[in-house]
Amino acid sequence: MSAVDREAEVTQQHGINDSPVEEIIVTKQDSIDLEKEGRPTADGEEPTDDEKRALRHVAENLPASAWLVAIVELCERFTYYGMSGLFQNYIQRPLDGSQGRGALGMDHQGATGLNTFFQFWCYVTPIIGAIIADQYLGKYKTIVLFCIVYMVGLLILVLTSIPVALQHGAGLGGFIAAILIIGLGTGGIKSNVAPLIADQYKRKKMALKTLAKTGERVVIDPALTIQRIYMIFYGCINVGSLSLLATPYMEQYVGFWSGYLLCLCMFAVGTSVVILGRKFYVVRPPQGSIITDAFRALWIMIINRNMDAPKPSWQLEHRNVQSTNNWDDHFIDELKRALVACKVFAFYPLYWVIYGQFSGNFVTQAGQMDGHGIPNDLMQNFDPISIIVFIPLLETLVYPALRRLKIPFLPVTRISLGFFVAALAMAYAAIVQHLIYDAGPCYEHPLCDASIVNGEAQGNNVHIAIQTPAYMLIGISEIFASVSGLEYAYTKAPPSMKSFVQSMYLLTNAFGSAIAEALTPAAYDPAILWMFVGLAVASTLVSVIFFALFHHYNSQEEQMNALDADDDMPDAHHPDSK
Repeated sequence: MSAVDREAEVTQQHGINDSPVEEIIVTKQDSIDLEKEGRPTADGEEPTDDEKRALRHVAENLPASAWLVAIVELCERFTYYGMSGLFQNYIQRPLDGSQGRGALGMDHQGATGLNTFFQFWCYVTPIIGAIIADQYLGKYKTIVLFCIVYMVGLLILVLTSIPVALQHGAGLGGFIAAILIIGLGTGGIKSNVAPLIADQYKRKKMALKTLAKTGERVVIDPALTIQRIYMIFYGCINVGSLSLLATPYMEQYVGFWSGYLLCLCMFAVGTSVVILGRKFYVVRPPQGSIITDAFRALWIMIINRNMDAPKPSWQLEHRNVQSTNNWDDHFIDELKRALVACKVFAFYPLYWVIYGQFSGNFVTQAGQMDGHGIPNDLMQNFDPISIIVFIPLLETLVYPALRRLKIPFLPVTRISLGFFVAALAMAYAAIVQHLIYDAGPCYEHPLCDASIVNGEAQGNNVHIAIQTPAYMLIGISEIFASVSGLEYAYTKAPPSMKSFVQSMYLLTNAFGSAIAEALTPAAYDPAILWMFVGLAVASTLVSVIFFALFHHYNSQEEQMNALDADDDMPDAHHPDSK
């Protein structure tokens, strides 16, 4: 087969594109030197170490099926944020006869507590979704099943939020039932959508490619493509979350039920895309009892205080018994690799406490200021807007510039920076809260009787727009901490442990919600200012400690990113597989 034929075949099989996006430092002289050595590797083959260092690394375009998964996630996040962004007002404000002015009347602490519980529940349930997917149904069928569960919860929420239902006392019971069912649906989808989108990309090893237009030889780097996939994935999440541009106005001028109905309709669109696009997805079959076996093996490690204790060979050598478990020594070695990846996630719970403020206490804070006609829960949109603006800037300008300057910006560094930016967001929120307490008419007791105008309490004399940087800083922190966490959960996990490690990463969000729930008693005026200060200090410390403990992983990045194609599962259910 000629070089041209080989190039055409590789291009057809892998969708290699001629538009390099990611790059490692390289000069034309590097490429010329390699050619002079007379040992260039053929296109489609794995590059040598010298070629990896000298040639430009590029990412491939996303397969069409990955875009379909991204659209599904966009619809789900449109629903989740458009709905949950109204919860603080829905729970906190009393029903006063006006459709959009309130509903359950549980005050600030009650609203923060119930809202935080919903976030906690949404990130515990991914374990259930991961077990069902890995043991019984596979990712695709599990997503379809939990989409139906999700829609049932949304329907309950819509029906119990209409004015007549609220007036007859169905609001609280219906809301609790709805968030329990929606949380179950959310978890079942979240634990499988993130791995499913990366599963659509099948290349596991680096390969060489000669660009047709310029003749330049480049390295196709799967790790960069996975990074691009999750940046686009996160961008779609935040495009979806712009539903909060619409639902607060629907709440204010029509009623909560109208916002919830819009979310139900959008979710129906996403579910239709899942079902109608079935034949385009790379669908992997269930892998057996991976997660339950992993937890059983972990328990054996703990009680024996030895990470090799679950291995059948160790049992035979030290206990003189034949193991009756379903795993072999290789499975335990992979579990140990997964645990190394999971160590990085141990510091995330505090970050999620801070992240959760933008849909909870930040909404209440906005309601304590002069809104100038802007709904207090509309301000949340500055979080996704900042992400949508800064992701392209980072991808096209900042990251390439850092590489040209030979400044490494690897995952551990990005995560640590994300924690620090989150600390800045909380410090700024504390400053805003101080400004509110310094302003009349209510000072340290916002929305007091002295602020009532035409029967409605008004915020203190501070313009609501001053809160914008707090949301923007939270959004920027997500690009570094949250996106890098998704990437780390996929790339650092062994092939058989993708869902397991992803569910462990999502579980850190539940732990964060549990911590936030414990902080709920401090969510009152004026104590909440000091809660913001405490979170800012704690996140700064976590940023420093995290980098000190894990910065050495940056030097092992390429080794840990090596994806062994021989260990990966065949795409048996893909229509192109034979």
